[in-house]
Amino acid sequence: MIQKICKYGDPILKKKAEPVTEFGPELKKFLEDMLETMYANRGVGLAANQVGVLKQAIVIDASTEEQTVIYTLANPKVTEFSKEKGEYEEGCLSFPGIMENIHRPAHVVVKGQDWDGKELTVDGSGFLAVVLQHEIDHLNGITFIDRMSSVKKLLHNKELKEIKAGYSGKKKK
Repeated sequence: MIQKICKYGDPILKKKAEPVTEFGPELKKFLEDMLETMYANRGVGLAANQVGVLKQAIVIDASTEEQTVIYTLANPKVTEFSKEKGEYEEGCLSFPGIMENIHRPAHVVVKGQDWDGKELTVDGSGFLAVVLQHEIDHLNGITFIDRMSSVKKLLHNKELKEIKAGYSGKKKK
């Protein structure tokens, strides 16, 4: 079932998610719903708090023409990251229409669990590393605009106000 995406201005996006403690069919269904929501909104990643649930769960589809790369992870944590950084263009379903280059480590190792609680390790470089970091940031109440410089945020001020006004129900000026 497609869920509503929480947009900039919703306080849940700034809250830290709680660990997933119950595994099994309910978690599997929730993660499948998250994937469906992500695909319906043409995203490549989604965190549980973006659909209003404060649980440490993310879904990612970093597939390329060469390979399918889909992950559903509970309790993901970055355990290693490279000193090498890259600048990658990012967007976010909670910030529709905003794209910006963000500096992040070019390689990460993430440990988490599948919907049955089995431990998983994801070794990601490039695009996959970016998506993993972006979604794990969400679980910690960090959004990609928090990773922008003050100047870049200022450049997106009008768009941010419009998104926030849409969330709060205020009329756009």
